[in-house]
Amino acid sequence: MKTKALFVLIVCALGVVLAGIALGAKGSIRQVARPRNETAPKPVVGSEETAKTVTTVNSHEDRKIIDSSSSEAAVTNTRLRNDLSWTFGRKSQRGWYLYDSLIRQTLRSESDVTSNNFAKTLSAWQKLTNLKPSGVFDEDSLNAMVSLWQNNRLKNRAYAEASQLVTAPPTDFYDPERVSDLRQVERNAYLAYKQMVAAAAADPTLHLAKTPSGELLSTEKYFKIISSFRSREYQEELRRKSPQAGSAGLAVNSPHFTGKVQ
Repeated sequence: MKTKALFVLIVCALGVVLAGIALGAKGSIRQVARPRNETAPKPVVGSEETAKTVTTVNSHEDRKIIDSSSSEAAVTNTRLRNDLSWTFGRKSQRGWYLYDSLIRQTLRSESDVTSNNFAKTLSAWQKLTNLKPSGVFDEDSLNAMVSLWQNNRLKNRAYAEASQLVTAPPTDFYDPERVSDLRQVERNAYLAYKQMVAAAAADPTLHLAKTPSGELLSTEKYFKIISSFRSREYQEELRRKSPQAGSAGLAVNSPHFTGKVQ
């Protein structure tokens, strides 16, 4: 009986030993399948790492294309700033350099209008206004901006009373030969005009001709008043003399009546 029990015990012990050997061998197989010094597998196409790399490369290439396009647009803007032919009020215009400051203000840009940064900012604005985002300030872009400026003009067209008008000196007008009745300007508008001229004279980047006291010389051709108050009687006389003068001449409720047109 004791011999039989001893045999069973030996068999069980051998079973435990064999099981341990099998587990050890299985672990060894796993270790052989991935040696310690093996390098990590390279990411396959479509993996997250590859996507990041491709995105980075594409962004660099896109940036090169954008920079190149902006550079070409800047060269074109430099030319069109002085040479663009366009029409406003049925009159031929040339260039848009007189509107540099207003254009940059509209775009909220401090960049020079002939720079790459200006072209990039303009391109973004063109896209928002459903224009071709070329970065070139062409006639379509200029007309769109002029329309925006026109919409932002004074809406109140109340007829100016005599007490609201002041007579500006001839030197303030582009045409100094204008008679006194055509040199009347609404008081607050004239004050704003004088403040604008003083700010322009104080800006050294504009290189304007000034007196020793810092005021603009009378010979300085910019920042002059083009037109101001017109009476109803004067406007009616214009319509009689020039029935084909266009909307400005034929206007029954002309903005000139306010005395704020300059």
